[in-house]
Amino acid sequence: MKAGHYREMVQEELQMKLEELEKHIFDLRSQSVTEKLENSKAIVNVKRDIARIKTIMRERALESIKN
Repeated sequence: MKAGHYREMVQEELQMKLEELEKHIFDLRSQSVTEKLENSKAIVNVKRDIARIKTIMRERALESIKN
């Protein structure tokens, strides 16, 4: 997903999406150990989405401290 889509979400939605993605990456990692992944790039994509969400959350936290 694009960062612009995540920026439109409120804080609670971002937190829920982050938890969902962390569960998903856990599942992908366990699949990679036990069986063959269909999409080997999936782990990388989920990691990037997690990083995007954490970046947006951090930006908002810093902005609220500034103001």
